[in-house]
Order: sequence, then structure tokens, then C-alpha cells
Amino acid sequence: MQIAGFSPDRLPARAFLASMAVAEPQEGIGRNFQKQDLSMTDEARLPERVSGGFSFPRRQKLLKHADFQRVYKGGKRHFGGHLTFFYLPQRDRLAEGGPRLGLTVGRVLGGAVERNRIRRRVREAVRLHLGDLSVPMDVVINPKKSAGTVAFPQLQAEVIRAFQVIRRAAADRTGSNSKKLRTASNESGREKEGQ
Repeated sequence: MQIAGFSPDRLPARAFLASMAVAEPQEGIGRNFQKQDLSMTDEARLPERVSGGFSFPRRQKLLKHADFQRVYKGGKRHFGGHLTFFYLPQRDRLAEGGPRLGLTVGRVLGGAVERNRIRRRVREAVRLHLGDLSVPMDVVINPKKSAGTVAFPQLQAEVIRAFQVIRRAAADRTGSNSKKLRTASNESGREKEGQ
């Protein structure tokens, strides 16, 4: 169906669905064509968005240039075959905050179409396994050019492995902080006994 010179694949979903709500059957559609229920709103006809743990809320994204630079300069790195992860514990955030992720896909990786493909693939692999990373870390992911062509299960495996490394680093960090606190309290206790 054509509307004002637009094909259905070029229209926004709402406009396309509204155009499909015709009151009269048209030729070529079939004998069993029925009038559509026009009482439904356009939103009701759209497929439901996936909710729950399958979205990227704004609070889980690194958005500021300064945050990216802080992670690059002060963070640790994990190198994979197709992705490089930079990670740094969050500062000035509550422990319940969870991870914040950033993705950088530079022009060196190809044209806009290639970069967008890489970005979509990496974002989806991360989205599927984001629940595995519950530590308050800032993570920046730099894909390599091969991330656009590698099999998706390999990309997922690399994300899973990197998240394990980041979790282990966070556990070591909290363990070392508690050791430092215990050591400091033991030393202060010894000083009091010696007086």
C-alpha cells in the first residue's frame, strides 16, 4: 500500500499501522478480508517493548567524555580477540548503583554502516549478559574490526569472559580494602597495648 509516495518499509510504525486500518476491503487482498477493529489505539497495535532486565536504562550508560577519559587513564584493561574492555571502580556512587557501560566505535573501523553493525552486535551481546555484571564499575568497550564479522556466540563468549575478569577484579579490590582496614585496626590496637 502506498501513502503519499511512501512505501510501508519507509514509514514509521505508527503511520504504517494507521494506514492499514482501512474501513473498506480492497481488491487483491483476498476474499476473507475483514474490517479491522478501529477502536484500538496505535500504541495498542505496536508490539510490546521488552521490559525487565533486557533494556539499557540511562543510569547504566557512560555518557560524559570526562567519564570515558577517567576510565581510559586510570582503569585496567582486559584484551580479548575481538573486544578490549577498560574498567575502573566507580567513584561517588553507591554500591547498589551497578555497572555503567560505554561503547566507542571509531572511524578507523570502517564506514558508518560497518560501525553501526559493530555497535549493534556488541550492544546486544552486552545486553544479554549485563545481569552477570552487578559490581559498581565503569566499563568502556572498544571493539576491533573483526567484531562485525565474527560469529555472535564467539562475541557473547568474549563478553562473558570479560565480565568474569571484571567481577574478579572487583572482588579482589573489596577483599584488599577489607584487609587494609583489618591491618590498620590491628596496628592501632597494638599501639594502644604498647602504651
